[in-house]
Amino acid sequence: MQPAPRPGKIPRFEGLRVLVVDDVPEIRTTLVALLRLVGAHGIAVASAAAALEALEREGPDVLLVDISMPDEDGYSLIRKIRALPPDRGGDVPAAAFTGWDADAVVDPLAQAGFDLYLPKPVSLEGLIHAIAILAPLRPVRERASIAG
Repeated sequence: MQPAPRPGKIPRFEGLRVLVVDDVPEIRTTLVALLRLVGAHGIAVASAAAALEALEREGPDVLLVDISMPDEDGYSLIRKIRALPPDRGGDVPAAAFTGWDADAVVDPLAQAGFDLYLPKPVSLEGLIHAIAILAPLRPVRERASIAG
């Protein structure tokens, strides 16, 4: 797991599909709006079960997953996703976001299968940096264009 760098130029993520998983409607709405500002297409769902359905239906390029969700947490979700074959989304790059202390979660998040950690509240700058790291990791299927 690596920290998000601070790029000098803000990239655009035209056509990039980002699946946002969070049980809080305001957070989903905010993240989708922030993604739209940088040209990405946000797909928002409220649960791990809905995320698994959207993963297969939408084929996102990147996942943003809240760790603390009521019915099934982000750890469980990413383990299920990583167990899927690549052609069903098992290798999609994923960032976890949480308000928990980084020292307590970074190692468990990496072990579970996340590529990156984002602290809450997620800022536009933090989101851009995370996407800049995760987008190049996505599998070569239908790649979205990233203009810098």
